[in-house]
Amino acid sequence: MNLTVIGTGYVGLVSGTCFAEMGNTVTCIDVDANKIENLKQGIIPIYEPGLEAMVTRNIKNKSLHFSTDLSSHLEKCDIAFIAVGTPMGDDGSADLKYVLQVAREIGKHMTHSLIVVDKSTVPVGTADKVKATIQSELDTRGVSIPFDVVSNPEFLKEGDAINDFMKPDRVVIGADNDEAAKKMRTLYSPFFRSSVDRLIIMDVRSAEMTKYVANTMLATKISFMNEIANICELVGADVNKVRIGIGSDSRIGYSFIYPGSGYGGSCFPKDVKALKKTAEEHGYTAQLINSVELVNDKQKLVIANKVVNRFGEDLSSKTFAIWGLAFKPETDDMREAPAIYIIKDLVGRGAKIQAYDPKAMEEAQHFYLKDLEGISYHNSKYETLKNADAMILLTEWKEFRSPDFEELKVQLNSPIIFDGRNQYNDILMAERGIEYYQIGKN
Repeated sequence: MNLTVIGTGYVGLVSGTCFAEMGNTVTCIDVDANKIENLKQGIIPIYEPGLEAMVTRNIKNKSLHFSTDLSSHLEKCDIAFIAVGTPMGDDGSADLKYVLQVAREIGKHMTHSLIVVDKSTVPVGTADKVKATIQSELDTRGVSIPFDVVSNPEFLKEGDAINDFMKPDRVVIGADNDEAAKKMRTLYSPFFRSSVDRLIIMDVRSAEMTKYVANTMLATKISFMNEIANICELVGADVNKVRIGIGSDSRIGYSFIYPGSGYGGSCFPKDVKALKKTAEEHGYTAQLINSVELVNDKQKLVIANKVVNRFGEDLSSKTFAIWGLAFKPETDDMREAPAIYIIKDLVGRGAKIQAYDPKAMEEAQHFYLKDLEGISYHNSKYETLKNADAMILLTEWKEFRSPDFEELKVQLNSPIIFDGRNQYNDILMAERGIEYYQIGKN
C-alpha cells in the first residue's frame, strides 16, 4: 500500500519505518524542514534500539521517504496516519490542536477516497472531531469525497518499540465502516504470520478508550506495588519477597509489579491525567485513577527522602553520584522521569550531583536540567563515584546490574548505595560491606 504518516515523532517514525519494512511505500511528513532533511540522511532524532538501521535500510530500498509536502503525497495515498503529538493541557486534558490542524490540511488537499487513521493517543470522541473538521474543509471547497476516520492506537514500549510493532501482541482497529476495517486488516495481516486472532476490530470510541485504559491499568499496577512497598517498610516486611509471593498467582503475574521510584515517560502520566479528565467532563470522579496519580507523585521522592533521613536536611556538604537519568532503560526519554524530581530535591537542599546515563545526558543538559546548578555530567558510571558520599541508582540500565563493587567502595567517600529500582541483593550488599537502601524494605 501507499501510506502517508503525518508526524515524525516517536509514534510516527517507528510506525512509518515498520510499515516500510513490510514492503509498503511510506512517506513520513513533518512541518520541521530541518528534521526532515536529517531524516533523509538517516539522522534519527530519538534513541530507539534498531530504529536507525531500519530507517537507513528502507531509505536505501526506496520504500521510506521523508517530506514536508503533504498535499502532493495525499494524491497517491491509500491510508493517511495522523501521528502528531497530543500534549497535556493545563487542565490535564489532551490538547488536540495538532491533530485537528492535520485534519484541516487533509480536508484542504485530499483528492480521492481516503482512510484517515488516528494513530496519536487521543481521547474518546476525537475521531468525530477529525471527521467533522475534514468534512468542513471539503464543504468549503465545494467537493464531495468519501472518506473514513479510523482509530488505531499504538501500544509501543519505548526501548522495545520495533519488536512491539513487528511482532504485536494485539492490534486494535476502531472502524465504523466494514470496508475500512477490511483494508486495515489487509495492511496489518503481514505482521501476524501465525494468526490474525490478535487483530481486534471494534467501534471507534471503544478503540480510543482502549489505549487510555491499557496505560492506566499498567500505571495502576505500578502505583499499587509502590504503595505496598511503603507499607512493607512500616511493618518490617520485604516487598521483594512479597512481589514473588503474589506474582506466582497467574491471575496477577509478575509484569509491572516491581517496586521503584515511580513511573514516568510520555504515556503513563499523560494518559492517566487524560482519562481522569475525561471522566470529570462526564460528571464522574475517578477516585482510583486519582489515587494512582497521587501515589506516583509521592513515590518519585521516596529515594530523596531516604537520602535526607540518612544525611540530614542540609546537604550542602554532600555530593551524590547518580546512575541513570532516563525514565526507563533503552531510551533517552526523560519526560516525567523520577530522576528529575530527585535531583532537583537534592540540589535544592544544597547537594552536588555527579550524573551518568548511557543515552539521556544530552536531554538532561539541554532541556530537563539545563538551568540547574550543582550538577555535572560524566562519561562513565565510575567517574561519577569519585569523592561522592553515596551512589543513587535511578534507571535499571543493563550496565548497572553487575558493577565492580570493590571499585565503587574505593571511589566513594563511604560505601553507600540508594537503589531506586531494587536491582541489588541486600544480603550480598551487606556481605560486601555496603550500606544499602532500597524501596520497600528497611
